[in-house]
Amino acid sequence: MDEPSPKTLKNWALFRFSVVGGLLARPPEKGELQQEITRLAERIWRHPITNESVPNINWVSFSTVERWYYRAIATTDPIRAMARKQRMDTGKTTALSSAQLMELAQQYKNFPHWSYQLHLDNLAALVKTRPDLGTMPSYATLRRRMLANGFRPRPSARKPITAGMLLAAQKLEQREVRSYEAEYVHQLWHLDFHHSRRRIADSSGNCHTAKALCILDDCSRLCCHIQWYLEETADCLIHGLTQAFHKRGLPRSILSDNGSAMVADETQNGLLNLGVCHEKTLPYSPYQNGKQESFWGNLEGRLMAMLTHVDPLSLDFLNQASSAWAEQEYNRKVHDELGQSPLSKMVSISDVSRPSCDSDAMRFAFCLQEKRTQRRSDGTITVKGVRFELPSRLRHVDRVSVRYQSWDLSTAWVVDPKSQEKLARINPQDKLKNASGIRRLFSPSPEPLLTSENTDPIPPLLKQILSNYAASGLPPAYIPKEGKSNEQ
Repeated sequence: MDEPSPKTLKNWALFRFSVVGGLLARPPEKGELQQEITRLAERIWRHPITNESVPNINWVSFSTVERWYYRAIATTDPIRAMARKQRMDTGKTTALSSAQLMELAQQYKNFPHWSYQLHLDNLAALVKTRPDLGTMPSYATLRRRMLANGFRPRPSARKPITAGMLLAAQKLEQREVRSYEAEYVHQLWHLDFHHSRRRIADSSGNCHTAKALCILDDCSRLCCHIQWYLEETADCLIHGLTQAFHKRGLPRSILSDNGSAMVADETQNGLLNLGVCHEKTLPYSPYQNGKQESFWGNLEGRLMAMLTHVDPLSLDFLNQASSAWAEQEYNRKVHDELGQSPLSKMVSISDVSRPSCDSDAMRFAFCLQEKRTQRRSDGTITVKGVRFELPSRLRHVDRVSVRYQSWDLSTAWVVDPKSQEKLARINPQDKLKNASGIRRLFSPSPEPLLTSENTDPIPPLLKQILSNYAASGLPPAYIPKEGKSNEQ
């Protein structure tokens, strides 16, 4: 069975982190820790695999939450500390006969939108009529084999397009809307893109609509970072977000909408690897990120108003003016709701951020991870049409896990699919350099094999067969042909 994806391997760690994440973001007062853990233990949590509500008295007790909490605060990487241990049977083939797998494949081909449970029920009905198919597998076995063969349920084409709009309207009708505020600095960040009303010109004379990425702290309203881009992509989002991390540290959680840049695999994996909870607003519900929307009015009403007569407006000057305005005016000006400046609020409230890692580790975190098959002829793999050379010490691996950024294929990393540790940094293949004819020697094996000096030409198995046949006492099962060639 193929190795599960990194996201699947960390789903339990992410669930445990979500249970105790509130205690890390909002540290309880002295003497209140036991009360907060009791409150968490009495909640009903959704199962991280089935997403079903299960009374947690059966599986998340007080001692469990307490153990997760102390394990999280004892390290700088709470996600890895709370990761689930590997199963002892990982990588072994599950009990599902080849005949059942063939019927399951045909069933999936005819009905790709069926759920796993519906596939299981139909296979059970087929097994009753055909005893030759063998014993009926369990739900977990069938689901693992379907995932291993790529049989994932596809969304039905009949699903209404306006489901998000209906959900948002239903929520507004049934639930009240209230303002909220984080208790600690860097407990919650907001981030979003804003399309400017002004168009800017590039060096070629082409005009573009500038997009501003801004990251705000919920508690202090501090502008952690602001930068303008020509595109609203995951590349731009991660470029600005990493700068905010280097400036202010790692927050405990981030709230954003469901834009393509926010839900990109690189963004999701990066925040997960850094131990930052990523919360997303409901579709068509911009009021949930209201502090960010309010900031855009301030940006357009003051900064962009002062740039009215700057024509042409370049991207470099716009970024220079925005950074100066955010640091010198917005962060130092008294906020109407706070009664003080965001900078003053930031230094007067407890900070729950964590130190940021270096640039290389940050880039490695915000990567997409996939599996690739190694070409035996030249030891390369292909990523997005680009061939990468693997080091010779990995020549025995058929499929490797590779991490890369889809917008920057200048380098990639080979990682261990279980521990996520770096195994090697790989670069694109340089065919012109390879044309020189210079080749490296294979790196020596970590465990050199010791050859025996036995020169007996008869292998051990054949010796055993001959010995057993001789011990049986049977005569030779052939008649020698008389002739010169058979003379002794």
